[in-house]
Amino acid sequence: MILYRLICSEGHEFESWFRDSEAYDRQAAQGAVSCPFCHSTKVAKAIMAPHVARRSARAREEGTSVPALHDERHAALRTMIQELRQKIAASTEDVGDRFPEEARRIQDGEAEMRAIRGRASFEEAKALLEDGIEILPIPGPPDESH
Repeated sequence: MILYRLICSEGHEFESWFRDSEAYDRQAAQGAVSCPFCHSTKVAKAIMAPHVARRSARAREEGTSVPALHDERHAALRTMIQELRQKIAASTEDVGDRFPEEARRIQDGEAEMRAIRGRASFEEAKALLEDGIEILPIPGPPDESH
């Protein structure tokens, strides 16, 4: 996953997550990236300073890596996100790649009303939202292969 700082043609700045740089390029070319403030699809990457993780002297000596927790706020935020993912996993049914179809079946009354989680492409998630089906997209951890 990669986080880009973006700016629209109206000057609104915002951030958004993408699977990788190719995913951003593809979605931007298709007009699928839009400003949350004015909904313009004329969006470009804004200049941003990357965070560079440095290994501690002890980690260099031991040959181990240290996660890039830049300060206590970032560490606390990562902990909160991990706890949120755990709570979601504990209280929902994983329907995997069937998520868009199952969400529609629940909405249409064809399946039992229950909390589900799974995977959907950007286009599938956007279509669900446009159809009035409430979902909450949450990026997976950076090392997740989905």
